[in-house]
Amino acid sequence: MARLLGTLRSSQPVARFQRSCGLFPAAEEGGCSGDPAEGPRARGACNGAGALRCPQGCTQKYIVKNYFYYYLFKFSAALGEEIFYITFLPFTYWNIDHSVSRRMIIVWSIVMYIGQVSKDILKWPRPLSPPVVKLEMRTNAEYGMPSTHAMAATAISFSFFIATMNQYKYPFELGLVAAFVVSTLVCLSRLYTGMHTVLDVIGGALISAVLLVLLYPAWDTIDHLLLTSPFCPLFSIVVPLVLCYNYPKLDYYSPTRGDTTTILGAAAGATVGFWLNNQYAASAYTGQSAQPGLPLIASTVVFVLARFSVGILVVLLTRWLMKSAVLGVLGHRYKFPMGDLQARRRLEVEVPYKFVTYSSVGFTATVVVPRLHELLGLM
Repeated sequence: MARLLGTLRSSQPVARFQRSCGLFPAAEEGGCSGDPAEGPRARGACNGAGALRCPQGCTQKYIVKNYFYYYLFKFSAALGEEIFYITFLPFTYWNIDHSVSRRMIIVWSIVMYIGQVSKDILKWPRPLSPPVVKLEMRTNAEYGMPSTHAMAATAISFSFFIATMNQYKYPFELGLVAAFVVSTLVCLSRLYTGMHTVLDVIGGALISAVLLVLLYPAWDTIDHLLLTSPFCPLFSIVVPLVLCYNYPKLDYYSPTRGDTTTILGAAAGATVGFWLNNQYAASAYTGQSAQPGLPLIASTVVFVLARFSVGILVVLLTRWLMKSAVLGVLGHRYKFPMGDLQARRRLEVEVPYKFVTYSSVGFTATVVVPRLHELLGLM
């Protein structure tokens, strides 16, 4: 067993998987850049956590021989990034079902916090390069175990499946396979991009599965408390802030604290929005809206796209405005220019900056955008 775990934790299986998918390190290293279709590309070659401290010249080239796998796994890896969270989670709230969205956001925030903290407690390094080809640099500055991409993909896909299987009519097998395929693609993308060992990915998926099993019996109770308890807004703000300010300390800067604050901030703002909507009996999305002269399916698609387009525009505008405003206030308070990256990494700056910005995003997505949809006749 120890030998098996050692093999799964090593870099060689990752390198072999990359080679089998047509991703190879270039024979000659250097600082070249360009589109993958044009030849080798430069990416970080530093090993494990702390890669952001590597010199600028610490790069390697790689060659792609199978572009189907390249774009498939690059897309799959994006399903664990902010761009996916900030689009898919609000989409479910605006167009599918409030209760489904609430459950996914709560599970996602709990799973991600546990995963991020576990990384900085275990401090397992990422795969070595060489032999592994690294396609990302930012996350290479973090520790590896567990893979939070694997955790998030497993949590979101299976919580979505569990929350909808009794509310919507679709084959159980189809939903189960879809959840499995999505989570598997994201897990494999972490091997393809060279960001995790096999054990990191398996560990992340298993931890997420265990947390889902433990949380599922309490789903309805948690949901009821979030909607009805008078202490919900205070709890939703104070507890995440305490967790962020007491995040495990490292000897060097890592993006994990900032990413964790982003996730907990977004969940806090959304949770306050859920509670406020319930207190004031906000209108729910019925899906009954129809455009005269259009078939029902076409009309539904039009309304879905309109809701999403309006909503995501407002959410992105909120994020931009709040980032600028909060950073300006903190810069004035702590006497640093807005472009000072080192100052923005300090605890007293990073936590309020990220938390206020993304709690505003979560609140806007759940309260402001639905009111705007209602005014525009998109409910």
